[in-house]
Amino acid sequence: LFEWVPAGDLRVDAGLLADPLSLTMCLFVTGVGALIHLYSIGYMHGDGDFPRFFTYLNLFAFSMLMLVLGDNLLLTFLGWEGVGACSYLLISFWFTDEANATAGKKAFVTNRIGDWGFMVAIFLTFFTFGSIAYVDVLDTASAGTVAQGTATFIALMLFVGAIGKSAQFPLYLWLPDAMAGPTPVSALIHAATMVTSGIYLLTRVNPIIADAADWVPTLIAWTGAGTALFAATIAVAQRDIKKVLAYSTVSQLGYMFLAVGCGAYVAAVFHMVTHAFFKALLFLGSGSVIHGMDGDQDMAHYGALRKAMPITAGTFAIGWLAIAGVPPFAGFWSKDEILAFAWNESPALWAVGLVTAILTAFYMTRQVVLTFLGRDRYADPRPDEVDTAWEARVARADAEMAGVSEEVTSCEAELEAGRARLVEAESALSAAMANATVGDDGAGQTDPEVLGEAVAEAREVVEGVRVDIEDAETNLGQARSKLDAAEADAAEVRAAAAARPEVTALALDGAPDVADVADDLPETVAARAAHHPHESPWTMALPLVVLAGLSIVGGLVQLPFSSSTKRLEHWLEPTLYHNEVHLSLGAGTLWALAVVAVVGGAVGITVAVAAYGRRRIDHNRFEQPILADAWRFDRSVSAFMGGPGRAGFEATAAFDRGVVDGAVDGVGTLVRSAGGVFRRFHNGLVRTYAAGVAVGAVALLAWFLARSGF
Repeated sequence: LFEWVPAGDLRVDAGLLADPLSLTMCLFVTGVGALIHLYSIGYMHGDGDFPRFFTYLNLFAFSMLMLVLGDNLLLTFLGWEGVGACSYLLISFWFTDEANATAGKKAFVTNRIGDWGFMVAIFLTFFTFGSIAYVDVLDTASAGTVAQGTATFIALMLFVGAIGKSAQFPLYLWLPDAMAGPTPVSALIHAATMVTSGIYLLTRVNPIIADAADWVPTLIAWTGAGTALFAATIAVAQRDIKKVLAYSTVSQLGYMFLAVGCGAYVAAVFHMVTHAFFKALLFLGSGSVIHGMDGDQDMAHYGALRKAMPITAGTFAIGWLAIAGVPPFAGFWSKDEILAFAWNESPALWAVGLVTAILTAFYMTRQVVLTFLGRDRYADPRPDEVDTAWEARVARADAEMAGVSEEVTSCEAELEAGRARLVEAESALSAAMANATVGDDGAGQTDPEVLGEAVAEAREVVEGVRVDIEDAETNLGQARSKLDAAEADAAEVRAAAAARPEVTALALDGAPDVADVADDLPETVAARAAHHPHESPWTMALPLVVLAGLSIVGGLVQLPFSSSTKRLEHWLEPTLYHNEVHLSLGAGTLWALAVVAVVGGAVGITVAVAAYGRRRIDHNRFEQPILADAWRFDRSVSAFMGGPGRAGFEATAAFDRGVVDGAVDGVGTLVRSAGGVFRRFHNGLVRTYAAGVAVGAVALLAWFLARSGF
C-alpha cells in the first residue's frame, strides 16, 4: 500500500497478504464477528455506555484483521498490540467495579510477557534475513539456508509470544479473569478470534519451526497437551457458567498447540475454525442464560431452564455435542484429526489428549445438566441466606428470653417494694392502734373518733398493700412461667439450629427445608421466587441458531475419507511449504482411534449424567476444592508477585534511582561544577584575559627552560 518505516536498512511496507491462511482467518473472524455484533445489540441494550462498547468492538475487529492480513511481522505486531489493547478496554469495560478493572490490568500485564518474546523474534528475524516481510523470510527459511540455532531461537521467541496471547501454561492466568467483561466480548475475543492469534502466528512461520531443533515442536506439543489436561481438570469443578467455558477455551487452545507441535497445521487451523463456531455458540448461549437469569452466573442457581429458554437450550445442546466430540458434529472431526496426529507422534501425547477429551465431555455435560435439566433451583434459599435466617431466629429467641427475664426482674422488684410498703403500713397501723388505746396521738389529738378513723385508714392501707403483694406474686409467677417457656424455646431453637441439615450450594435432590425460619429469610428469596427466566430477544437468538448450524456442518471442510474430501488441506497447502506431516497410520488404526475417542466421550457424558442427572454418584467427588481453586497456581503466583516479587521490583527501582540515575546525575553534576569554575575566567574583562596570556607565557617559558636543563 505504501512505505511505512524507511529507516536505513530496515524498510517496512504497509501491505496486505491475501493468501489461503489469511483469508481463512478473515472469513471466520468477520463471519463470527458479524453474528456477535448482532447479538451485542440485544445484550447491551439499555447500557449507558452502548456507543463506547461498539467503538471498542469495532476497533478490535480492525486490529484483528490487521493481525491476520499484515504482510510482515511488524504489521502483524501492530494488530497484535491492537487486539491486546482492545481486550484490556473490553475486559474492564465496567471499570467502576474494582474486580473488572483488576482483571483488565491482569490481562494487559500478562500479555506483555508474550509480547516481549514476539518483539525479540522480530529483531532477530531482521538481523538474520535483512527483512521482516513474510515473503522474504519464509521463502528463505523454506530453502533451508538458515542456521538451526538461529531458527530455534526465533521459533522459541515466537512461541513465547503465542503462549501469552493464546493463554497457554503458565501465561494462561489472564483468560479466566477476562470473563469479567460483557459476554459478547468473551465470545468474540476470548474464545473465537484473538486467543487463536498464537496458533495463526505459529502456522504462518511453519518454515522457521521446520528449520528449528527437533525439541522445539516437541516442546510446543507437550505444552499444548499439558495445558489442555490442566485446564480441563479445573473446568470440572467450576460453578460460574462463564468460568467453565473460559477454562474450556484454554484447554481447546492446548489441543491446537498440540496439533502444531505434531506438524498437523491443517488440523490446528481446522480445530481453530470449528472451535470458533461452537465456542462462540456456547459463550453466547451462556450470555443468553445470564440475561434471562438477571445477571446470575452461578450454575448452582439454575436448573430446568429448557422450559423457559427453549431456543437457548436447543442451540446450547448442539454446541455441547460438538465440543464433546460426538459425531457427526464439527468438533468430532477436528478433534479426532488432532488425536490421530498425536498418536502418530507419540502414544503418550495421544493418551493425554484422550483423557482431556473425556474430561471435556464430562464437564460440558455437567454444565448442560446443571443449567437446563433437573429441577429449577433459582428460587432456593442460598446457604448464606439460610445461615443468616437461623442466626436471626436464634437472636429473636434470645431477645424474647431477655425481654421476659427483664419482666421477671421487674416483678421481683415490684414484690420487694410491696413487702417494704407492707412493713411500713403495719408499723403505721400499730402506732395508730397504740395512739387510740392511750387516747392521744402525741400531736395533741385526743378525740377518740378521729383516732379510730386513723386506725381504720391504716388497716385499709395494710389490706391494699397485701392485695398489691398478692398481685405482684401472681405476676411474678406468670413471668417466671413465661421465662421458663422462653428459655425452653430458645434452647429448642439453638438445638434445631445446631442439628439442622447442611444446606449445600448445589442442592440437586430438593430445595432445603427452611420452614422453621421462613419468616426470617431475606426479601431477596421472595424476589427470586417471583422472577421468571425468559428467552432472549431475536437479535440474540438468531446468532445462536446460525452458529448452531455451523457447529453441525462445519466439519465438512475437512473430512478424512479421501483426498477429495480434505478441502481445507488442499486450500492451505500453498502456505505450508510442504511442512505438513502426513499420517503413516492405516485405515484400521484410524478407525480404532476414532472409536476409542467416541467411547471415551460417551464415558464422560455417562458419568456426568449419573452424577448430576440421576445422582447415582456423589458429585462432590469431582468438585474438589483444589480444582475449584485452579490447583492454587493463580493464588500462588499472586502471592509471590505481591510478596517477594514486589520486594524485588522495589529493590530494582531503588537500584535504578540510586545507581543508574545516580551515575548519570553525577556526571551531569561534575560537568556543571567544572563549568562553573571555568566560567569565572570568561567574564569579558581584558585584564582577565591579559593575565591569562601572561600566565600562559610564563608557563611556556618555564617548560622550555625545564626542557633545556635536561
